[in-house]
Parts: sequence; structure tokens; C-alpha cells
Amino acid sequence: MITVSDISKQYRIGARALSARTLSEQLGNYLRSPLVNLRSLRGLTRFKSHEERDVIWALKNVSFEVMPGEVVGIIGRNGAGKSTLLKVLSRITPPSMGRVLIRGRVASLLEVGTGFHPELTGRENVYLNGTILGMRKYEVDRKFDEIVDFSGIERFIDTPVKRYSSGMAVRLAFSVAAHLEPEVLMIDEVLAVGDYDFQAKCLGKMSSISRDGRTILFVSHNLTAVQDLCERVLLFENGISTCDGKPQDVIGRYLKKHDDGISSSWKPRGGAVGNHQVELLSVGIDSETHGGQDGNICYDEMISVRFCCEIKHATKNLVIGYDLYDDSGNLLWRSYHVDYEKEDVTANIKGVVEMNTIIPSRLLKPGQYMLAPRIGVHNQYWIVNIDPVVRFKVYYGDNSSRVWASGTENKKVGYIAPYIKWTLNILN
Repeated sequence: MITVSDISKQYRIGARALSARTLSEQLGNYLRSPLVNLRSLRGLTRFKSHEERDVIWALKNVSFEVMPGEVVGIIGRNGAGKSTLLKVLSRITPPSMGRVLIRGRVASLLEVGTGFHPELTGRENVYLNGTILGMRKYEVDRKFDEIVDFSGIERFIDTPVKRYSSGMAVRLAFSVAAHLEPEVLMIDEVLAVGDYDFQAKCLGKMSSISRDGRTILFVSHNLTAVQDLCERVLLFENGISTCDGKPQDVIGRYLKKHDDGISSSWKPRGGAVGNHQVELLSVGIDSETHGGQDGNICYDEMISVRFCCEIKHATKNLVIGYDLYDDSGNLLWRSYHVDYEKEDVTANIKGVVEMNTIIPSRLLKPGQYMLAPRIGVHNQYWIVNIDPVVRFKVYYGDNSSRVWASGTENKKVGYIAPYIKWTLNILN
């Protein structure tokens, strides 16, 4: 269904303007500029022995094939080339080198509001998208009620899309892409904008689409969703497809690839990551007694998770939290700072804040774990949505031997190992 042959994509970034100190230098730069521009354009379609500082290769010599009905996940760190690949496959941007062949109609959902005209209503945009996909009006008519029902925004279907929230736009965009019967469906991380129930609904729909013989390419940081939905996964690193195989194998390699040591704290390069509303300055873990500075935490110890953020603008419905994964890529849980509190304590706060939460002792079984920070506006959009950046290890300490029979520590089944108290009552 999809054949990608040796594609590469180059971008020129931060090109410096030529400065001149004299009039003659300025005139010389002006006369040379057509030749300089021509060389720059030619450079975007070929590799060089030495890379220029203002040029990056978002994709390098990528080749693969996707069969009809396959569901292929694409994973990798931010900046690995995943989104660029989908943009090339969706014909939003051409490759600098190589060739792409896709058989059939393609629907893509790469960012909020993709393919929507903001001035048109939801109803009009449904028909516009159908026309773009080459469908006749009667075909869209047949699917229209199904599309609106799935999206859950019946009341606003005749409202201009520019008045939709991010969550509403994603709901309608996914519903349109999934129901207008494309042969190939491409979805980027945009589904993370929706609430949990809608995400589960979308994953169920994608599973149904694949059973109908249609092809899906799915980019996501949600490794559990990738493992559950996909039968094959591609791993991208620095614009190169480094691994192609079964989900469990590729995800396991991805998580261990950068684990050349235990890191119990993390600070973003450049000092912060986020947007004009909130920036994450650091995240880390430690334990009650041993400190956990080396990333090793005893099973009997509570684990403290600490966030340092700068809230630049008071934001309603702000959620700050994390995803916790085991070393196989299974998502154990997601926790937000509003899970326990009835009121959003950050709604009217500005400035640098530190937030802490506790993972109870005797909950995580011995093994390695990874923590991915999450910051967003609830059910609307992510502000920080990145791969796991904190790693730590849980081990049985000397005091744990009384909990488990000797020699059975590594045989306890399940994702977690809670220490649950039982009572015995003699009835007769």
C-alpha cells in the first residue's frame, strides 16, 4: 500500500545574512546573491561531505514498505523525524531526495484543525474534506450522521470551526478522517489532545478500520497504545529508521537504547521546556532514607516525585503530572496534581513553584522504571508531552526479606507488587 524508497528531507535553518562594512562590500554581496541562493537550493537535494551549520537532515535515506491492512506505529524521541515523515507521506512537503508511492486515498490528522477552513462551519468542513478525498456528495451524505455522532459535537456542527476548542476540533477531525473511508489513515500525536474516553474511542475505531483491510500509520508517545494497536513498529532516531519489527521488541530497544545509566533527575536543555503559559524547569525523584540520588530506591521506601515549574500566566484547568512506565514500555499509571484535590490550586498562581507527590512504598516490584512529565490544559492541548526522561531502579532491601519467601523475589507476577494486609477470622 505504501512504498518509501530512500527518502531524505533537508531543511535550512537560521541562515545568517551577509553583512557588509563598506559600500563596495554591499554591492559585491548583492551581485553574488543569485549564485549563493542557487547553491543553497541545490544543496537541499544532495548530501555533502561536511554539513553546514545552518542545514539539518530531518530524514536520511528512509526506506520501508507497508502492506494493505497493516497498522504500523512510529516511535522515537522529539525531533527524530516522525512528524516530518508523515508530512512527506501526506504530500504536505516534498522529499529532498527519494520517492514515495501510495496506492489509494489518504486521510491524515497531523495537527489540530488539519484540513479545516476556520471560517466554515463543522458541517461545511465535513463536505469539504470529503471533496478533497475525491468523494461524491451522496457518499458524504451517507456517512454524515455517523461522523457527527462519533464526534459528539452535534450542538456545534453549524458553528464556524474557528470558534471550536482544540478538543472539539480534534474530535471532528478524527471522526471525518476515520469515517470517510480512506485506504490509508495517518495520525500524529494530535489524539493526545482529547480526553481519555475519546482517546479510547479513537483507538477502538482504528482497530475496527484495520480489520476492514485499511492501512494505518500511527505516531504516538503513548507506548502502551502503540503496543496494543500496532502489529509492527518503526523506531526513528536522528532522521533514520533504526529498527523495524514487533512492537514489544522495538519498544524494549527504544527504552533501553538511551539507558546507559540511571538518571534520577532531569533538566531540559536550554533551561526549560513549555510555552508562554508554563515552563518545566526540572523533574526528579528521591526516596525517604537513602536519598535515591543514584537512582536506586528500596522497595520499603516511599518515592518522592518533584516538579519545578514556572507558571508565567495563570491558567485554568492546568494539569501537571507524569506517566510511569516499566522497562517493557507498559504504562502503569498517569497521575495529575488535580487527581486528589477538589480545586485547582494552580489556577490563580504565577511564578516559580515546586510540586511534590508520593509513590507509596511496597507498591513497585523490583525493576527499572521510567517517568515522562506531562503538562497541559485538561482535554484541550499539551504544553509538555515528551518521552521518559527520568529513570530509577527499585530493589529489595534487607528489611524486605520478611515480606517475601527467600528465593521468590524475582518470580512475583504482575506489573506491581503491593504489600496488602490480610486478616483471619475463625468462624467456628
